[in-house]
Amino acid sequence: MKISFSRQNGNTRREDGSPPIVRAGKQDPIYLEQIKAMGAKFEYKIELLKMKVVAVTSAVAGEGKTTSCAQLAMNLVMAGRKKVLLIDADLRKSDLARGMNLPAVPGLSEFLHGTVAVKDIVRNSFLPGLYIIPAGTRVEEPANLLAGEKFRAFLGEVRGHFDIVLLDTPPILPVADTLSLRDQVDAFLFLYRAGFTPFPLMRQAAEEVGEEKVLGVILNGVAPQKQKYYSRYYGKYYHKPSGK
Repeated sequence: MKISFSRQNGNTRREDGSPPIVRAGKQDPIYLEQIKAMGAKFEYKIELLKMKVVAVTSAVAGEGKTTSCAQLAMNLVMAGRKKVLLIDADLRKSDLARGMNLPAVPGLSEFLHGTVAVKDIVRNSFLPGLYIIPAGTRVEEPANLLAGEKFRAFLGEVRGHFDIVLLDTPPILPVADTLSLRDQVDAFLFLYRAGFTPFPLMRQAAEEVGEEKVLGVILNGVAPQKQKYYSRYYGKYYHKPSGK
């Protein structure tokens, strides 16, 4: 199965330089249709491959990963998923709580350090059915926390309570944090910003997680007339991920 591509809005930054997290209904109709198409493709694949826990990542920073992850989560809820959990697993540089106007602390880092329980870090969002776990206090070297047994057990617990679990994770190439999750998530969904990131870097990142673990790629910042070109050119590099 070739990778499916979805076009995202080319504006991936807010005025302060941080990723925009736009609530449902704020986009133009064409953009909303693209979001719906992205969600439909995602749902089809995870149903087919019996997946539930997916990490959203990118090769480098600045590709629009957090925005896409949040939009996907919102779309899944609006499409009928009863309970979707969105986890900010970028413990070095979290943006999700601020973008969603939610308290950042306590969050995942506090739970992993043993100072709070899971129930203390799960937030209700503005959208019924969408739940958020913020990253919490920033951690300088979080790879060991994410690779530890406590986080593994945590993912096992939330897997049983939610229909879909999405993790907003750090970019692959600058740090090793996301690679710590390779054996704990069902698959990785990549965000690729065309014209911003050289494709060899995206391919290198996919190879580092293992191409069999790549569920798909969200193509960001591409005009509709060029979408088919990117799909043909880049899709051939990938293969069907292994289901569980």
